[in-house]
Amino acid sequence: MSLTTATPALATPQDAPRLRDLTEAQFREIYDCDRFTAIVLSNRLRYVVQHMSTGLSYSAFSPIIRDWYDFAITVSGPPDMDYPMPAVSCALLVFLGTMEDAVRNTVEEYGVENLRPGDVLLCNDPYRVGTHVNDTCFIRPVFWNGKPIAFVNVRAHQLDMGGITPGGFSAVKANVYENGLVLGPMLLFRDNKPVRSTFSLVFDNTRFAQLLQPDFMTMFEQLRLGEKLITESIERYGEAAFRGTLRYCCDVSAESMREAISRVPDGTYEMEEPLDADGVGDDEPIVVRAKIEKRGSRVEVDLSGSSRQARTCINAGPLDAKTAVGAAFKLLLDRETPFSSGSYRPIDIVVPPGTIMSALPPAGAVMLYWEISSALLSAILRELGAVMGDVAFGGDYGTVCVHNSHGVNASGTPWQNIGNVGGEHGPWGADRSHDGDSYMVPYMVNGLDPSTEAMEQDSPVLLMRKEYVTDTGGAGYNRGGAAVLKDAFWETAGEHYSIPIRLKKATGNGVQGGVDGKAGACWFFDPQDPVLGTGPLIPTHDGVYAATTPIAGVLDPVSKAPDANGTYFYFAREPRWRTRAGALSRYITNGGGGYGNARTREPARVLSDVRDGYVSIAAAREVYGVVIEGDPRNDPEGLRIDEVASAALRRAPRQS
Repeated sequence: MSLTTATPALATPQDAPRLRDLTEAQFREIYDCDRFTAIVLSNRLRYVVQHMSTGLSYSAFSPIIRDWYDFAITVSGPPDMDYPMPAVSCALLVFLGTMEDAVRNTVEEYGVENLRPGDVLLCNDPYRVGTHVNDTCFIRPVFWNGKPIAFVNVRAHQLDMGGITPGGFSAVKANVYENGLVLGPMLLFRDNKPVRSTFSLVFDNTRFAQLLQPDFMTMFEQLRLGEKLITESIERYGEAAFRGTLRYCCDVSAESMREAISRVPDGTYEMEEPLDADGVGDDEPIVVRAKIEKRGSRVEVDLSGSSRQARTCINAGPLDAKTAVGAAFKLLLDRETPFSSGSYRPIDIVVPPGTIMSALPPAGAVMLYWEISSALLSAILRELGAVMGDVAFGGDYGTVCVHNSHGVNASGTPWQNIGNVGGEHGPWGADRSHDGDSYMVPYMVNGLDPSTEAMEQDSPVLLMRKEYVTDTGGAGYNRGGAAVLKDAFWETAGEHYSIPIRLKKATGNGVQGGVDGKAGACWFFDPQDPVLGTGPLIPTHDGVYAATTPIAGVLDPVSKAPDANGTYFYFAREPRWRTRAGALSRYITNGGGGYGNARTREPARVLSDVRDGYVSIAAAREVYGVVIEGDPRNDPEGLRIDEVASAALRRAPRQS
C-alpha cells in the first residue's frame, strides 16, 4: 500500500510566490478572506483544541488521561474538502499523524448522510484509525446550514478495553481476539443522548467501567465545547473565511515542509533499527528498515525492507508509520510552524502489507505500536541527521518500557498500576546548544509524569528511588541526558507485565562526534534477597544483582549486572511475572546520546557534572580529559580542577 495525503492544496508551480509574498488581492482570491482574518482564525482553531485539552485533563477520572495526558484533540474540515486537519493539540505526538485518516475513515464508513447534530461517533479499530484498541476516537460533527462543516475529535487512552491482559499493556497477546474489544464506527451519542447499546457493549466487555463511564461523559462535554467555539467563529467571520482558513493552515505547513526538505541533499538514504524480540521468543530478528529517496522538495519513504509482522502484539499499523515519518521530518527539519495534515503533502510513504510497520489481522495484533514507531523515528533521525550537520541531535532513550501490574488488596479490592514504575521516563539526546534533558518522555510520546503521591494512593506500591545514573549519558561537548533509575516496592503480591523491547543495544546514538548513551536493564528483587535488608534503599552498584531475577537487558550471566558483552535476558521468558508481597522492581533506562567532541567540553561544565552526579571522577579524566580532585559524594562543593594535569591530558593523544 502507498500512503499519501489528499488534503486540498493550492495548485501552484514550483516557482510560484511563497504565501508570505502573496499580495492582499491574491491572498483574498485564494482563501476568501484577508490575511489578518486567516491568521486570527488559525490561532482560534489552535485555541479551540487547547481549551478542550485543558478541560479534559482537569476533568478526567482515569489516571492514564488525568496524570499521563494520554490523549490528543484535533479539528478536521468537511467531507467536501476531504477532511483536512488544520489544528492539533499539544498532546501525544504518536496520535497526531493518524488523526486525519482516523476521522475520514470513521465518518466515511459510517456514512456522512447518516450523521445529524448532536451525534458522537466512536471507533477504536487500529486498522481503521491507527494506534491500539485502548486509544478510542470520539468524533463529533459540527453542522452549518444543514451539513457538517467541521469535526471536533478526541483520541483518548481508555484504562481498559478488554482482552486477556488487564489494562492491555503486554507483549504476549497473539491475535486480535486476545488483544481487546474492537469497535468499528458506531454512534456513542445521538441527539446529545447516550446510545445505551454502545455503552453496554463497551462496559460489558471491559474492566473499570466506573472510570470509563465518567470519562466518556467528560469527553462528550469537551466535544460540545469545541463545537460551540467553532460555531461561534463561523458566525463571526463567515463560512467562506472559515473554509479558506482550513486551506491556509494546511498550505502553510505544506510550504514550510517543502522548504525544509529542500535543505536535505538529494540522494538515497538507507537505514535500519533493530528491536530486541517479540513476545514469543528472541529467535527471530526484528528490524525496521526505511529507504528515503529525496529529490528537490519531495521525499519518498519506502518501508518495504522491514521485518514481517511479529508473532505477538508488538506490531504497528501503517498510520503509525505515517506518524513516525512526519514526526521525524518535523523534529529534524521543520520545528517552527504548526503541525497540520499539510505537513505530509511533500512526503510519499510506501508500506507493503504484513510488515512490523503494517500488520494485518487477525494474527498481526497491534498494541505496542509506539515502540515500533520510535524505532523508525530513531533510524530516520540518525541517518538524515548525519548529513544535516549541526542541526542533528542525539538519540533518546527510545523505549517506554511500560510496567503494567495488577492484584488484589487485603480488603479484596482489585488494584492496577500502569505506566508509573517502569522505564516510562528518561533522557533525550544533546544538540548543538544544550545538554540532553534527563527526565523526559521519548520524542514520540510527549505525555506527562504522574505524581508519585497519586500513584501510591491508587495502588499498593511505594516508589523508593527515582534518580539519575552516573556515566550513562553519552559524552560530548554537550552531554546526553542520564539514564533514570526507579525502585518500586510492592506491598502486596501481584502479577506484572513488562515490555522492554529496545535494550539489546543503545538507542541514544551520539552525533557530530558525540558518544552513545549506555543501554539499560530491569530486574526483580525477591523479598528474601539479603540485599533488601541492608537498608531502606538498595545500593546502586553492580554488586547487588547476583540474586535478582532479571527481566530484560544485556547482563553478566553471573553477577546479573549490566555488561555490554554479556548475555541477553529475554523479557518475555515469563509471559507474566508473579511476585510476593515485599518484592522490589528496578528499572534503568537507556541513556541519551551526546553531541560533539567530549574533549572540547569546558572543564567547568565537567566539574558541575561531577558535582551533580552525572559524571564520575574517573570518566571525567578518561573521557573528558579533565582531572578533578575531591570527594563528590561527601564534599561536592570541595571539588576542584587540576588545571595543569587537565591541560596535559587534553594535549596527549587518547588511548583507544
